[in-house]
Amino acid sequence: MLAGLTPPAPLPRRIAHLDMDAFYASVELLRYPQLKGLPVVIGGGRRRTDSVLAQRENLPVEAFPLLGDYVGRGVITTATYPARAFGVGSAMGMMKAAKLCPQAILLPVDFDEYRRFSRIFKSTILEIAPRMEDRGVDEVYADFTDVPGGQREGGRVLARLIQKSIFERTGLTCSIGVAPNKLIAKMASEFDKPNGISIVHEADLETRIWPLPARKINGIGPKADARLQALGITTIGEMAAKDRAWLVEHFGRAYGAWMHEASWGRDSRPVVTESEPVSMSRETTFERDLHAVRDRAELSAIFTQLCEKVAEDLQRKGYVGKTIGIKLRFDDFKIATRDQTIAQHTADARLIRQTAGQCLKRVPLERRLRLLGVRVGTLARPQELAQQAEAPLPVTGELF
Repeated sequence: MLAGLTPPAPLPRRIAHLDMDAFYASVELLRYPQLKGLPVVIGGGRRRTDSVLAQRENLPVEAFPLLGDYVGRGVITTATYPARAFGVGSAMGMMKAAKLCPQAILLPVDFDEYRRFSRIFKSTILEIAPRMEDRGVDEVYADFTDVPGGQREGGRVLARLIQKSIFERTGLTCSIGVAPNKLIAKMASEFDKPNGISIVHEADLETRIWPLPARKINGIGPKADARLQALGITTIGEMAAKDRAWLVEHFGRAYGAWMHEASWGRDSRPVVTESEPVSMSRETTFERDLHAVRDRAELSAIFTQLCEKVAEDLQRKGYVGKTIGIKLRFDDFKIATRDQTIAQHTADARLIRQTAGQCLKRVPLERRLRLLGVRVGTLARPQELAQQAEAPLPVTGELF
């Protein structure tokens, strides 16, 4: 650099959070345009390639199955906005949802199709804003800071271009929030759904962020929110008014300090273009509650299949893990988890099942089971490990 010249000031940080609007339902409406404007829910089971419904593009609306006729233990994957107006939402039990909106059209999930559309919209974003962080099948973060046009109107111009490009390629809409960081951008993407663009600057913290419920901060869950309300705090602004020391006293050193920073809209996390998974898991909710003794054979087969699927996932994606765990949900909806760390990393289905079986033996199984899951964590790439496991741990006396 020439003497006497001052380097240019860095551009204001502009981070976007993009969330596809009712993604699964919107993909289904492309297939069944006759259902647009109607309450539609997706869930209950996976679409099979030979499903009769998959051939019903021209089916009259009155011939589609209704949520009110559903009997089973499935949950809602997503719902169209007309269905959400009745209180139906993601992860809600379908029998409960049927009481709220029995007239809703019921469609099975089609994950292959959703993943196909996900790849299309993400590749579209990358062509415009190459610093993108994948956050799941229907949402991403993108760094607009140094992208041509990324500073114009606070990022609105670039967000509008991305919306238009995605719609032209997929026929789907999305909502985008642009802010100084990921924390606020994620909140902003919810401000003007569907098909909205919300721009937030640092100066907007007091007027646009502080009036929001504390629960709107990604990372404050139901339990923390309940504790805040018990302490007389309902909004982000009320939380920001508390001293850091007060939050630390009531919520712990790390979490309390983070809550203070978050309430003031501070977040230095970068947009990560590549990230390693923390764990891989498979789980299933049973059509009926199963008993550990009377339904042992059925549970054993399901348990083995879950372990094999997790092992296949690990091998396909090139990982091994050494912390193996299980998740159980009982008929009273209480959840139990157990895990065990083995000596060396593995992706072997047999060893995963043996170790997960040991975890099961540490859980009282008096109640019937609604859900069973298997998880492998502490992941690594085999080539990064100095040594591989030579033999499975000796495990005997399996429960299932």
